[in-house]
Amino acid sequence: MARPGGGYHMTPDEFRRQGAAAVEWVARYMEEVERYPVLSQVAPGDIRARLAAHPPERPEAFEDILADVGPTLLDGITHWQSPNFFAYFPANASGPSVLGELLSAGLGVQGMLWATSPACTELETHVLDWMAELCGLPERFRSTGPGGGVIQDSASSAVLCALLAARARATEGGTRLEDLQAYTSTQAHSSVAKAARIAGLRDDQLTLVGVDGDYALDAEALGRAMAGDARAGRAPFLVVATVGTTSSMAIDPVAAVVAAAAGHGAWVHVDAAMSGPAAICPEFRWVTDGLEGADSCCTNPHKWLFTNFDCDCFWVADRAPLLDALSILPEFLRNAASESGAVIDYRDWQVPLGRRFRALKLWFVLRWYGGEGLRHHVREHVALARELVGWVQADPRFVLAAPAPLNLVCIRHTAGDEATQSLLDQVNASGRAYLSHTRLDERLVLRISIGATATERRHVLALWQLLSDAADVVSASPSATPPG
Repeated sequence: MARPGGGYHMTPDEFRRQGAAAVEWVARYMEEVERYPVLSQVAPGDIRARLAAHPPERPEAFEDILADVGPTLLDGITHWQSPNFFAYFPANASGPSVLGELLSAGLGVQGMLWATSPACTELETHVLDWMAELCGLPERFRSTGPGGGVIQDSASSAVLCALLAARARATEGGTRLEDLQAYTSTQAHSSVAKAARIAGLRDDQLTLVGVDGDYALDAEALGRAMAGDARAGRAPFLVVATVGTTSSMAIDPVAAVVAAAAGHGAWVHVDAAMSGPAAICPEFRWVTDGLEGADSCCTNPHKWLFTNFDCDCFWVADRAPLLDALSILPEFLRNAASESGAVIDYRDWQVPLGRRFRALKLWFVLRWYGGEGLRHHVREHVALARELVGWVQADPRFVLAAPAPLNLVCIRHTAGDEATQSLLDQVNASGRAYLSHTRLDERLVLRISIGATATERRHVLALWQLLSDAADVVSASPSATPPG
């Protein structure tokens, strides 16, 4: 049965009315998110049990659909937008970003070619140049030269594209795929190993290099590994350095990595997904040290610049190897603009053919906040992290487990792993905050990531009180004695 008026589509008038209701729902969620348990409390299967067993045959009213979101789905949401979310990494959304995403969805652009929507391509190129300027990146990453930027869905896709470009450059001269050798640190993100597998490398073609006392890649060990492999007939072709490792926010020495790689002609990719946004602030621009010698780099506005997922900024100093690796031109995509060489076709800068108008939400965010607003919030988060570090260092029950150069604080209980696990369990079970963990030097460590859009000092203070109360419980336990 058709809807009133004889059709099934939502008319513009209905969209206007129901869209206002949906925006109101999101605005109310932003206002109330702090009240919800941060970590979802449901058991496996609970949400599916609430859903209708069979798809609807007849159209349903939008009011009923929207009304069902709360009772049906909200209990199964872990609230990444809560100001009490301190786990993993920030995954920020903001009003201007959400509205930019709405316009992107409404336009429904398929931006695979310049010709399929020129504004989609040209805004992206321009916004990536804006980002390079705001972060003080070397000129070689601007679109005005042989390099330039593109928005990937994530840093995982960025490292894969960098690896494919490096592979194309290395094999162009006749190096065999089976002789290639890539390098990264033991603390690098798992996406590096996954990218190597996807690109057809054996697991032993990726060397995990040891780290120093601050968990940053040991550049001397890297140099020795590359030299040894070259003597053995292997071909070092890629090094992935990390600026802000996931476990501890360690900063690899990019300049030393570039120097080690230079003698072998290896591509250097810098994964700054976690910490790169700090470069918005001139005083934190040391995170870009050494980038002038790198071949590619990336950072994630969807982590710390109030832009909802997915939005990774990926830059290359020379786009030619990337295009060599990824450009395939079937007849149905041929067009005069592409063949003129005067335009960018971003389908050649990524693995998928299709692409969304992601630049729109980033453009909205940059214009709403301006550099001034972004710097204000990044500085505020770093200041909160430093204040937390002071509290940890003043409390004999806790140990700072790694340096905290920016907005990630890693701590453990002095009584050992069991006590640290108890802290994690108590905080997360409370529903009043959410933490995640890692292991450093084989010890269990709690990660406190400060960077959610709405997080203020009172939220960090409340988390510290939760941890302190949990430590009191641990101290009262007969087993809470420090290991000998």
